[in-house]
This record gives sequence, structure tokens and C-alpha cells, in this order.
Amino acid sequence: MRVLGIDPGTAITGWGVVEFSDGRLISIDCGCIKTSTAFSYGERLKRIYNELLRLIEATKPDEMAIEKIFFNTNVKTALSVGQARGVCLLAAAVRDLPIFEYNTSEVKNYLTGYGRATKQEVASRVKEVLELAEIPRPDDVSDALAIATTHVAQKFALDIQQ
Repeated sequence: MRVLGIDPGTAITGWGVVEFSDGRLISIDCGCIKTSTAFSYGERLKRIYNELLRLIEATKPDEMAIEKIFFNTNVKTALSVGQARGVCLLAAAVRDLPIFEYNTSEVKNYLTGYGRATKQEVASRVKEVLELAEIPRPDDVSDALAIATTHVAQKFALDIQQ
């Protein structure tokens, strides 16, 4: 089973592809889609959408796991992330990918056993669980891998906590 994890954002959308094969969790690839403020908001969303379609074709995931939006005191940021998340969901729907959603505390709790873990603690667990040489950067990439890892681990009832 191969899962595409997404940490949506307008400036940076992190992505990570994780596979469960032969009883092991494996990181297939990861990266981010960056957009520039030099472009219109619509053009930025179009870039995220088109890049995700290309990524889905290239990596052939079976499912997508994406971060749920949470209430944010900064309404402008919440709306922006929500719109980026929407184009990510659309790309998955266009490619007939089943979508699974996780909030940050679920991911933190599943990976570290503590729902209020820091980004650094989650990133360290991602590095450890996926046996990576280093912590993926930027944080959006590590978060996307964490979301994908959580989905696969839950689906197959894997015990990945320390």
C-alpha cells in the first residue's frame, strides 16, 4: 500500500509518499510545492493543483492522507490554508484517490504518544520510523511524511511509538 501524505499551504505544500511493503514502512519520496507571492492567488492555487496531479501520476499512491484544518485565531491564514487544502482534495478526487483526514494532535499522539508533541519531536520520530538519514526539511515535508506514516500505521495496526 502506498500513501501520499499532504500538509497543505499556499506558500508551501509539503508532500511525502510512504509505502507499507513486506512488513516495513518505507519512505518513497518527499518534497514540497512552493509558490511565489509574485503570482496571483489563483495562479498559486493552480500551481499546487497541477503539481499534485503530476505527483499523483508519477508516484501512483493508493490513498491520500491530508491534514485537517483546525480553527486558527488568524482567520486570513486559516482561509488561505483551507483554499490550498481544497485544491489538494480536488486533485485527489480527480484521480479517484480515497482521502483520509487527520488533525495534528492525532498525528502527534500516534507518532509520539503525546498529542501536544513539538514539531521537532514529530520530525525526529518520522526520521526514526522511516529510517531516514536526516530530518526532512522544511517542516511541511516532515509533517506530510508524518501524516502518511500515521495513516499507514493505523490502517495496518502497526505499533510505531517509542
